[in-house]
Amino acid sequence: MKIGIIGAGNIGATLARKLAAEGHDIKLANSKGPDSLRDLAQEVGATAVSREDAVKDVEAIILSIPFLSYQDLAALFAGVPADVTVIDTSNYYPFRDGAIDGLDNGTAESVWISDQIGRPVIKAWNAVLAATLAERGKPAGSEGRIALPVAGDDAKGKALAMQLVDATGFDALDAGSLADSWRQQPGTPAYCTELTLGDLGSALAAADKRRAPENREALITQFMARYGELTHDDTIAMNRTGTA
Repeated sequence: MKIGIIGAGNIGATLARKLAAEGHDIKLANSKGPDSLRDLAQEVGATAVSREDAVKDVEAIILSIPFLSYQDLAALFAGVPADVTVIDTSNYYPFRDGAIDGLDNGTAESVWISDQIGRPVIKAWNAVLAATLAERGKPAGSEGRIALPVAGDDAKGKALAMQLVDATGFDALDAGSLADSWRQQPGTPAYCTELTLGDLGSALAAADKRRAPENREALITQFMARYGELTHDDTIAMNRTGTA
């Protein structure tokens, strides 16, 4: 499959590496231009391109960029065919992104993003830590394989995203509509808690929309207070406890 990835941070670069290893044709772009990505692209098996080239002649586009950058992407998608699946991996954190009224009033993050870029997205890979994505994937059928939620309104696009999630080493769970994707946002039991398929379904069902932002802010305060001393497993444990 031909895939464009915009964003070459921990998540975007890892997705490029994993999907290229599975035989997909990956174009990798960022906001600084292809010259800044030559070495990384070669290392992960992708082709460094401009953002404009990343959205041309592809079947899927994965967006893994700073949250506020979505407000500048509408023109980029103006000519992208409607049948190209666009996947959003982002999360909203007010301490980092600033307060956004619509989101603070309950609009699901990926619904807001769809409005910014002028087309619907599928939400996937947002509910996984970068280290989990890089190091804890397993072959399909493996015992204890971690599952990730995938939400969206287009059945074909969601199926494609779920296929790609599987290719990166994780079971994919249909998490419902894009409006329901708040159930996999920060502060919910499904967010960065490394659950298997059955447990992830229960976690999505247990999400509390009112409590989720409160959980998110409380957890950020805890993480910042212990910055530099937490192991990966400590972080997972804190997420599980803080959203239970």
